[in-house]
Amino acid sequence: MAQDNPNLISKKAMTAMAATAGSSRPLLSEIFTKVNNAKDKPKKIAVLKQYESEPLKMILKGAFDPSIQWELPEGVPPYIANESPEGTEHTYLEDQAKRLWHFVKGADPATNKLQKETMFIQMLEGLHKSEAEVLISMKNKTLNKTYKGLTGDMVKEAFGWTKDFRTP
Repeated sequence: MAQDNPNLISKKAMTAMAATAGSSRPLLSEIFTKVNNAKDKPKKIAVLKQYESEPLKMILKGAFDPSIQWELPEGVPPYIANESPEGTEHTYLEDQAKRLWHFVKGADPATNKLQKETMFIQMLEGLHKSEAEVLISMKNKTLNKTYKGLTGDMVKEAFGWTKDFRTP
């Protein structure tokens, strides 16, 4: 029988570490990539249900609900992409989603257009570059072009929303 080396971690500790590997929360861009890579509609819906959260629903509603108009210029804003690796020095879109109301037309009359555009660029620069791309696609209503199979109808089906993107 081999003796345990005191310089190495125990087998029990190694097993515990392996069980927690990858337990950090996924980026919304990773969730959308899983939806994109799912083979059929039921599997895509299952991925959305598995990761269901208020921030995820906010992003999807912002991307697909035609009643939500963004008070931001069309296209890609002039920002510097955050090149830090996933899970390191960046903010999470999941945390920033609560600030999106500032950019909806008519929701925040106290903040002027320049302030909103500056806030949006700061938000983009703080996010991981893949999540910044999600945010831009949401604003431009092109999330379905970025992630194949991610459609408004599928989102409504996944979350049981009515035709006007509301919970019955």
